[in-house]
Amino acid sequence: MTKGPIRLLVVDDSAYNRRNIADVFASHSEVEVVGKAADGEEALRLASLLKPDVITLDLEMPRMDGFTFLRILMSRQPTPVIVVSSYSQKENVFKALELGALDFVAKPTAQIAPDATDLREQILEKVLLVRQLRANYVPPPPVSRRQISGGFTPDGRPIPLDSASLRAAMPVVAPRHLVAIASSTGGPSALLEIFAKVPRTSSAAIVVAQHMPDKFTRTFAERLDRRGVVRTSEAQDGERIGKLMGFVCPGRQCMEVVQSGVELRVTVSPPRATDRYVPSADRLLKSVAQAVGPRAVGIILTGMGDDGVEGARAIRDAGGLVVAESQETAVVYGMPGAAVRAGIPQRVLALPQIAELIAQLPT
Repeated sequence: MTKGPIRLLVVDDSAYNRRNIADVFASHSEVEVVGKAADGEEALRLASLLKPDVITLDLEMPRMDGFTFLRILMSRQPTPVIVVSSYSQKENVFKALELGALDFVAKPTAQIAPDATDLREQILEKVLLVRQLRANYVPPPPVSRRQISGGFTPDGRPIPLDSASLRAAMPVVAPRHLVAIASSTGGPSALLEIFAKVPRTSSAAIVVAQHMPDKFTRTFAERLDRRGVVRTSEAQDGERIGKLMGFVCPGRQCMEVVQSGVELRVTVSPPRATDRYVPSADRLLKSVAQAVGPRAVGIILTGMGDDGVEGARAIRDAGGLVVAESQETAVVYGMPGAAVRAGIPQRVLALPQIAELIAQLPT
């Protein structure tokens, strides 16, 4: 996005946190901290004045909170935003992602300790990620909630039906297709768009390996569950897979699909020494290829690295369909780009087309 040092604006109501975040980049030649703000109002003023390449953002601030700041910033001056939030604010993190934030870093407590090496490395990694954003990157528009219809009133109005009711009312029926999705940075918003467009008539099930901390995957699965008719949850070992069901791999774990008689089930286990990424998209996609062969659909969405490439190869070799997100819509083209360079996907599609493809799978 920029040829010189990445220009960073730090926004946090804690002077202690502002100083510690700025210290992460004090000796880093690729990043220049151009400003610090203690609340949303000051941050908007500095963003307009300084034109930063990226912003780190605390959500809980006086005068103007992080959500209001995000809404105004994205409408006036779309800018990559990395949310820095505590584990206790999981719902707030996903709300921020839906408002256009690029990614997040989770801190154990409200204060960032100077010796929190892992956290400091994560902040550095996320900020440097700005270099890999597509040239025409614009944060996604806010995700709107999709109404789930439980039928119609006599005058034709839809009757809302929440996913919990659907889960209780629908039996587990074997899926015709099993869609396995690999995603990382930018993935949460992309997955929300995909899950919202799956029709109730679909006979597919969806399994997801999204690179995300362990304390956040359950909350994310719950948000996916509320977006449409796919009954989605954080996977538990041994659960049976049925059509219109979705499973998100728990953070710090790996998920696979196995055939048990005539049934399909998910298994959840600790990572192996050979797993380069956790959750491992390669392991998930390889297991799906083995379990359902030509009924497998492998999808590689936005993200850093090359996780999912070998799993996608296994799906293609088993007669299944492999789709990579196009550079046009992928926030970070690392994962889908690696698959395309390897010549694996049969189709390369923009995100809206991927959602349509899943919606139109034969029933």
